[in-house]
This record gives sequence, C-alpha cells and structure tokens, in this order.
Amino acid sequence: MMNNTYIGNDGLLYCATCHMPRLRRFPMPMFGKDYTVHVMCSCEKKAYEKEQALRQKREFDDMVARNRSVCFCEKQMYGWTFANDNGSAPAMEKARAYVNEWDRVRKKGIGLLLWGGVGSGKTYMAASIANALLDQGCKVLMRDFAQISNISVFDSEEYVRSLSDYSLLILDDLGAERKSEFAMQNVFNVINRRWESGKPLIVTTNQTIAEMKSKPELQELRIYDRILSMCTPLCVKGESKRLQKSIQNKEVLKEIFKNC
Repeated sequence: MMNNTYIGNDGLLYCATCHMPRLRRFPMPMFGKDYTVHVMCSCEKKAYEKEQALRQKREFDDMVARNRSVCFCEKQMYGWTFANDNGSAPAMEKARAYVNEWDRVRKKGIGLLLWGGVGSGKTYMAASIANALLDQGCKVLMRDFAQISNISVFDSEEYVRSLSDYSLLILDDLGAERKSEFAMQNVFNVINRRWESGKPLIVTTNQTIAEMKSKPELQELRIYDRILSMCTPLCVKGESKRLQKSIQNKEVLKEIFKNC
C-alpha cells in the first residue's frame, strides 16, 4: 500500500479508503496489449465535487461583490440590509415580501414607489431590497435623480441604453433633480426607457401622490405618469434614521467627554 492506495488482485490500483479502482483497463487487440487510464474513485470524486463547489462559490461571491460595487455609489450602503434594520418602518415587511416574490414581480415588471416624509427610511428600504437581490446574483443599479438629471449630452444616449442591462433599477429622491429643460428630458428618457423595457423600477420620493399628480409642468406630469403606471405606491412611515443616528452619536460623545 502506498499513498493510500494498493494493488488489487487484478493488478490495478485501488483506493485504500473506499476500495474503488483508480485505474481501468481497456483491451487493444490490434496492438496485442491492454492500456489503462486513471478513473476517479469515490473519494476523489467527492474531493473534486467539493473543490468545484468551492470554486463556484468563490466565483459567485466575486460576481456579487462586483455587482454591489457597481450598484451603490457609497460603501456604507453595503450594510443597509433587512438584517440590520431597526424595525422602525412597518412597510419593511412588504419590502421583504417583494424580494421573496421577486420571480413573479420581475416577470410582470412590477415596481414600487416608496413615498413618505424626510428620514422615514425610504432610501434604506430601497437599498435593503437591492442588497437582498444582489445576494441572489441579480444585477441591480441604484442612483439618485440628481445624478440622472446631470448626465452629459455626450453620454446620455449610451447611459440610458445601458440601464436595460439591470434586472432592477432604483432611482432615489424624486423631486431633487434639476428642473432645466435638458435635465428633465434626461429624467424622462431614463424613465421612458425603463417603461419600454418592461423591467421593474423602484422610485423613492418625499412627495405625496397628490403632489405628484398636480404638477403644473407638462414634462413633470409625463415623468410622473410613467412612474405611477410602473410602480405601486407604498407609504413609508417610521422614525427618522438620521435623527436616531444623531442621538446615538450624541450619546457616544457624551460618554467620551464625560471626564473632560
């Protein structure tokens, strides 16, 4: 026996653990002799399958990491997840349900319009959806309307076309975009392209639905009409996360400064 193998009665190499052959003999009558080839025993097969599974997981994890870096402009948003949520926004359960039923909503192109007061957790909720889908291997892009409205005239057509590559597009803070004619046209082009693609869109805004429907400018009405046709409104109410963080920071500083 050597290297966890032994020679069997048939002269072939066997695994000493599973006792399966590691060589197979094939006759070659034309040459008057046999030839042997290596075959995997059960132990080798299990080791190979484990190695392949680990390789596939590494490749998947690398892909998810790349997609996440593209999705978000700020690294802090990597941690905006359902698991890290403080439970202050009841609508978060509906966001979880949206992810759980992703195959259905994706096929039907169902989006969400997350609306509510400043600091209610709309952006956090949208990022949580994004992170959950990224973990599943989906391609998601999250940008804010200010960025969309500032696309240069040289890049706008190619940029708008590229958005169709993403399974989910999230646009944050509707109403914060510039109101110039060119900027509003950029926004409309992005929204319209998404509408034409039939793929889901999530939009967040501090505006109420009534405010969105009563815009005086035709260009804005066109944009909001497209959004409301694609996205189901979901009111987000909760304690301001920014205020909570401010209070927590003050407590930390109070502890730090107590002996000063």
